[in-house]
Amino acid sequence: MTSPATPAMAQDDFQALVDTARFQRSRRIPIPDFAYPEGVKIAVNFTLDFDAMLLRRLLNEPWGQKAKGEFGGRVGVWRIMEMFDEEEVKVTLFTPGRICELYPEVLKEVVKNGHELADHMWEHEVYPDPVIEDAHLTRTLAALSAVHGKPITGTRSSHTPGLLKSKGVVYNSFTSAHDMPFYELDAQGRNPILQLPFHYALDDAMYFSFGWLDTPNDAQRVMDVDEVFEIWWAAFLQQYKQGGYVNFLLHPFVSGHAMRVDMIQRLIQRMKTLPGVWFPTCDDLAQHILTNHPMPEAK
Repeated sequence: MTSPATPAMAQDDFQALVDTARFQRSRRIPIPDFAYPEGVKIAVNFTLDFDAMLLRRLLNEPWGQKAKGEFGGRVGVWRIMEMFDEEEVKVTLFTPGRICELYPEVLKEVVKNGHELADHMWEHEVYPDPVIEDAHLTRTLAALSAVHGKPITGTRSSHTPGLLKSKGVVYNSFTSAHDMPFYELDAQGRNPILQLPFHYALDDAMYFSFGWLDTPNDAQRVMDVDEVFEIWWAAFLQQYKQGGYVNFLLHPFVSGHAMRVDMIQRLIQRMKTLPGVWFPTCDDLAQHILTNHPMPEAK
């Protein structure tokens, strides 16, 4: 059986794709001779997007979806952070500025226990208007800094690199364009910023979040925790063998359920059986890279 014929791509369209690919590649600068501190073979970032499904609220979605966010703020985040504290693993909590108003007690406890707060936009979105974008980022950084007691250095957002750098933000974690840290330039080839990439294969929502972003019924995901454990262990182990990097992206409303917290704890405990595994915050890793593999000068 043959597939229906696909119309040939117009030459102009094809060239546009080629040009886009080349442009994107030119913006991303690998770090030559990358090295971790003495004795470290791999860095493992555990990062949490603590937005309490804030965007769902703004979209006026059904109460059932919003309730997931309430669970994350009332129960899930406390449970998973208690586990990280028990394992003495420091994490980075990417959170919208608005969460400082909704769940201030959570953020204060996170900071008290030595974890990092980082920007995740004001209300989980970046406005195209540059004036509003600037105002939202300024407001978010001020709110988070007031809780953290020091400047915020990181983000997980599509904020423009030039704006981020002007506010003292030195790293972003918002792309899957590589599996190692790298520098990314803006559209004009300037304002390099460090990227700490994540991959959706290490994102809990891809496995456990039913009704994720309006997916159809045949695309729903509620997988067995032991199966996900094996997937994540395999991903970690291959990077470990290569002296690589992994960035786990978790959501308290997803991974804050008891059976998933237990799975992540077992994963951490197995990682600890290998020598040279480093569990830094994103800022810890960023500062090491910026010191030992500094950004190229802006053009």
